[in-house]
Amino acid sequence: MKLQQIVPVILISAVTSVGSMWAYNKYVGVERVVYNSSDSNRIPSNYAGFFDGVNNSPTDFSQAAEAATPATVHIKTKATRTASNNLPRRSPLFDLFGFDWDEGMTPRSMPQMASGSGAIISDDGYIVTNNHVIDGADEITVTMSDKKTYKARLVGADPSSDLAVLKIDAKNLPFLLYGNSDDVKVGQWVLAIGYPLNLQTTVTAGIVSAKSRTLEINRRQSNTPIESFIQTDAAVNPGNSGGPLVNTAGHLIGINSAIASPTGSYAGYSFTIPVNMVKKIVADLMKFGTVQRAYLGINYAPDNLSEEVKKQEGITSGNGVYVLDVTKDGAAAASGIKKGDIITRINNAPVTSGAEMVGQIATYRPGDRVKIGFVRDGKEMIKEVTLRNSSGTTEIVKVSVLDKLGAEFGNIDAKLAKEMGVRGGVIVKSISESGAFSKTRMEAGFVILKVNGKEVSSIDQFRAELEKAGNSVTLDGMYPGYEGVFRYPMKIVE
Repeated sequence: MKLQQIVPVILISAVTSVGSMWAYNKYVGVERVVYNSSDSNRIPSNYAGFFDGVNNSPTDFSQAAEAATPATVHIKTKATRTASNNLPRRSPLFDLFGFDWDEGMTPRSMPQMASGSGAIISDDGYIVTNNHVIDGADEITVTMSDKKTYKARLVGADPSSDLAVLKIDAKNLPFLLYGNSDDVKVGQWVLAIGYPLNLQTTVTAGIVSAKSRTLEINRRQSNTPIESFIQTDAAVNPGNSGGPLVNTAGHLIGINSAIASPTGSYAGYSFTIPVNMVKKIVADLMKFGTVQRAYLGINYAPDNLSEEVKKQEGITSGNGVYVLDVTKDGAAAASGIKKGDIITRINNAPVTSGAEMVGQIATYRPGDRVKIGFVRDGKEMIKEVTLRNSSGTTEIVKVSVLDKLGAEFGNIDAKLAKEMGVRGGVIVKSISESGAFSKTRMEAGFVILKVNGKEVSSIDQFRAELEKAGNSVTLDGMYPGYEGVFRYPMKIVE
């Protein structure tokens, strides 16, 4: 192509490009503005910038991490278990002589080590962590971020919420300030701090991805699980359990408890116990030794029911919690709440799911008065309800000596008593991994007949004799279907 032909083509192309840019900017273009952090008055309210919402500066986690890290501790536990045999091979003389005649060998002690994290909540050494971190531990060691190490004692634990309180003998410790988990918003930045995978203090960041989640994981360690988790995508791994979740101001907004993972390691989501629940449960454990759990006294429909099931059961759809039934001596029945009501509010907090309702009720004690908002026949109503304990009263629940044993009990029926040739007894239905029974070779199904030589034929008699016995107890009894009397000496530790 000749030069005379090339020049006009270039000129036409240039004019077309400039014209196109001018037309786009005039008719469809968007003004581009660069804002400085000091120009807070010029930033439009709908600007989707990367700001912390406090001083309109880019989000920086360093101050929150610096404040929270010294108050996050590494918890290591040691538990010693005795290897047990199956019942058909076990001799009733084991607890007298320390071995089984049919095996000719002494029992083996099997040390078990575990670790997790914890958050210091006072300058005099109170620490909150998960119950599953310290459950069944004989020794608990706490290591600070500066490598100082302390022996810790267990103040109290609550398997239902998976929380526990420890105490170390120290003063002037760094500690975390409580935040308010009701103010936590989906989408806000959070930091998870702990000792994952036996690493030193580790900080990860993420956002709150959901609130009021339930996983049914606390049902593994409690018949009355309490779950209303904050869900985040901050990386949490084994070892993070019991560590703090903090906001960008460094305030504690929850205790990390679980992860959702097909492998057991971080795969996207972690779950945290809200700090408002933590505050109340920790205060109960420190003051009363056990949780003063309040109940509304209703049975409610699960959140994930299909429309077909709702139709079959006559459950009315609504933005709230459908009341399936009210317990006879419960708080709801006393206030006039009925089957078919849809609970929508507890005091000033909206309730849209069972998990939200459970999370709110868990922050109150028996005797507390709350205003319950609900819908009945399309009309909004409010009732003042005085919450009650599991017994239907507002009395303080004290720690029973039976609670220290770590087992579930029942009275044997007349048929079993006749088969065993006894007048009565107390059957051990199940044994948890913590408590005095977990330190023995006792197994579920054991029928307790004597406490320190005194016959017992019911749970009430069993409790009375234990209260007289003190810390050293010897239990005699039998296993249905096996001959001979089995004896279990044990210590009941405060």
